[in-house]
Amino acid sequence: MIDAEKRPLPARLDVAIVGGGTAGCAAALHLADAGRRVALFEQRLAGAQASGQNYGGVRQQGRVPEELPLSFRARAIWDRLPALVGHDCGFRASGHVKLARTAAEFAELEAWAAMAKGFGLEVSLLTGNRLRAEHAYLGSWVFGGSHCASDGHANPRLVGPLFARAAERAGADLRECCPVAKLEREGAAFRLTLADGRSTVADAVLNTAGAWGADLAAQFGEIYDERVMSPNMVVTEPIAPIFAASFGVCGGDIYFRQTPRGNVVFGGGRGTADKSRLWSRPLAAVSAGAAAKMTAFIPAVAHAAVVRSWSGIDGAMPDDRPVLGPSPTVPGLFHAFGFSGHGFQLGPAVGEVLAELVLKGGTATDVSGLSPKRFLPGKAGAA
Repeated sequence: MIDAEKRPLPARLDVAIVGGGTAGCAAALHLADAGRRVALFEQRLAGAQASGQNYGGVRQQGRVPEELPLSFRARAIWDRLPALVGHDCGFRASGHVKLARTAAEFAELEAWAAMAKGFGLEVSLLTGNRLRAEHAYLGSWVFGGSHCASDGHANPRLVGPLFARAAERAGADLRECCPVAKLEREGAAFRLTLADGRSTVADAVLNTAGAWGADLAAQFGEIYDERVMSPNMVVTEPIAPIFAASFGVCGGDIYFRQTPRGNVVFGGGRGTADKSRLWSRPLAAVSAGAAAKMTAFIPAVAHAAVVRSWSGIDGAMPDDRPVLGPSPTVPGLFHAFGFSGHGFQLGPAVGEVLAELVLKGGTATDVSGLSPKRFLPGKAGAA
C-alpha cells in the first residue's frame, strides 16, 4: 500500500471523516457505496484504539432505552458481516447472560427485562434450579441471571480493519497515520489541515474521533465533558471448553467469555492512559482483581494461565451515553463519540446512521436520546 502521507490530497471532498474506528469506517463504506467522494483520516491505524482494544461483546442486554433502537439495528448488521465486509469477524451468537449476586440485583434484571419487552426484546430470567441446570459451572452463591439468546461476541481485532478495507474497495480514500491538526469553517464548507500542513476542503465532516471527539468539537466552541477511560482486559491460555455464553454482571465490574479456541477473555476495572501520547497500559493489580472476581463466578477457570493483558483509549460521557447526531451549532458537522466503553456492538449501525444523516438529512433509527443537544447549556447533563 502506498504511504498515505505521500499521496496527494484531493482538493475537494463531499465528506471527510475524522477517526478510523468501526463507526467511521462503516460510514465511509456506505457513503462510498452511495457514490460520494469521501476520505477518512486516522491518526494511527484503522481500528487501533477503542474499536479494536476491547472485550468484543456484542450485546443488546443491559442497554439504556435511548440506545436500544440503535443496538437492535446493529445486531441485524452483525449477521450480514460476511456479505458486507467479506468476513464474519469471529461473530458468534452465543447468548449473553447478565448475572445477579443478590436479590436486589436480580430485581434490577427483572425491571430491565420488563422495559426491554416493551421494545420487543425478550430475555429469559434464571434462578434456582434452572440457573444451575443451564449453567452448572457457576459458583453456587450466584443468585440469578438474565439470558439474551441473540447476543454474543466477536473478535475486535478484525472488525474496524475489515470495514476500512471494504470502504477502500468501495472507493473511499483511507488515510491512515494522517492526524488532523485543525478543522475550521471555510464558507459553507470545512477546511481540514493535517499535522504535516497539507489541507483539503469538505462539504461535510463526520467526527468519529473517539476519545478525541470532544477536542475536535471544541474547535467550533462546542464543549463536551468527555473523559478518557481505559478498560483493563486479560486473556488466558486455551483450556478445555467450559462455557459458551458471554457473561456480564450487575454493576459492570467484571465480564468474561470463552473463545472457540478455548481462551478465556475477561475484563474489569480500568488501566491507565494518556491520549496525548496515544498510550495506554493495563495495570497488574487491576488484572489480578478481575481474575479473582471471574474465578469466583467460574471456579473451573482458576487453573488457567494468563498470557496477555491490554487496554485501549476510549471516551466516556457523564451520562454513559454516546454523543450521536448533527452538531447543534454547525451545519454539516456530525458527531459520534463518547461511547463510554460499550460502543463495539453499536459501531456498524452508527456508520449507517451517520451515512443516512448526510445523504437523507435524517435516519430511520431513533437516536434522539443520544443527541448532542442534551449537552447544550441549560439542558440536563450539560457540562
